[in-house]
Amino acid sequence: MAVLTLPVSAPTLPSLPGKELRRRVTKVATTPISKASKALGGSSNSKEPVHLTHEQVEEFGRELEELRARIVADLGDKDRDYIYKIIKAQRALEVAGRGLMYVLPAWPLAVTSLGLAKILDNMEIGHNVMHGQYDWMKEKGLNSRVFEWDNVCPADQWRHSHNYMHHTFTNILDMDRDIGYGILRMDKDQKWHPYYLGNPLYAFALMMAFEWGVMLHDMHAEEVVQGKRDMNEVKELAKGWVRKAGPQALKDYVMFPALTGPLFPTTLAGNFAANLIRNVWAYSIIFCGHFPTGVQVFTKEETANETRAEWYLRQMLGSANITGGKLFHIMSGNLSHQIEHHLFPDIPAFRYPEMAPEVERIATKYGLPYNKGPFFKQIGSVWGKIFKLAVPDALVKMDEPAGVIIERAADVEKDPAA
Repeated sequence: MAVLTLPVSAPTLPSLPGKELRRRVTKVATTPISKASKALGGSSNSKEPVHLTHEQVEEFGRELEELRARIVADLGDKDRDYIYKIIKAQRALEVAGRGLMYVLPAWPLAVTSLGLAKILDNMEIGHNVMHGQYDWMKEKGLNSRVFEWDNVCPADQWRHSHNYMHHTFTNILDMDRDIGYGILRMDKDQKWHPYYLGNPLYAFALMMAFEWGVMLHDMHAEEVVQGKRDMNEVKELAKGWVRKAGPQALKDYVMFPALTGPLFPTTLAGNFAANLIRNVWAYSIIFCGHFPTGVQVFTKEETANETRAEWYLRQMLGSANITGGKLFHIMSGNLSHQIEHHLFPDIPAFRYPEMAPEVERIATKYGLPYNKGPFFKQIGSVWGKIFKLAVPDALVKMDEPAGVIIERAADVEKDPAA
């Protein structure tokens, strides 16, 4: 039986008052939970806010913990066989892609094969292995602490910016830097500025060069521009970029093209196109995880001193899924199950399709929204938000997410009679 250790934990934030788990509460939502209104949840389709007592939130968390424990107890050969099959497929696609670059008429096929190999490497293998999903196998090649991927971003910097910062402080404004990556306006509580008129343009540029954006994520570009960042820290990060991105660029843009001799230009273009395919796909899947309509963003005050159950609730309300077939889920690294990924980041993503119906059942039981939809609906709402947030708030109408009002553990401790 495998034993997992969570790589992330509920955040330790400053002790600040907080009650509502939604920032822009309605008039109804500001009403304290009364003993008479402690009926379980409500309809997830209702326009009225869902009210949960402290006991209900803790029970919600307990049910998710039970689900996690059942899956962990079942990890074994099935999971081991799956990841080895994916690695074998990824290597076959890469060898085929590199080899077909020598056959000029097969150039489109070579680009497609290499692009798919890079997608599998980054999403179903790299992302998931570096989350520690396969550490229980105790194999060096799948160890989250030493794994490196086919990407210009050093794995150790990704583990800090993504594994720790994003997964601990998910969708907390000014804490989770994935909300806009320091260059985009992705929530209307980010103060509008004329700079954001270029929001769609910045988003498009980030999509096209996504691996480079991920590499620079830990730099805090806006703080460097404002002179708030210690440049010695940036220099340390830059050393990692040179060590990782240098050989990566040399491999794709010099070595492999040179090996094809007179086909150098077409191989160079093919490798560039394969990286572009991977960038556009990875950006699209990842942005569908937290920015479609209905996903919620939180403040530091609302999430201070969270219990584990409250942390689970925030992860669910701050994430969204994409529906699709088995192949689609594999090619997304199963990040199409973003809700399950954020609830259980160290469980092999291969298990998320199995867990999703149970997670949705639990959400429905408590009247909580479970945000899911087909790819084009989710990515369409993401780009709609990017365009809307480019202009001043007075000029557009933003859709409000469903209200969820919870009785916080901190409030119960202050007023046991509440």
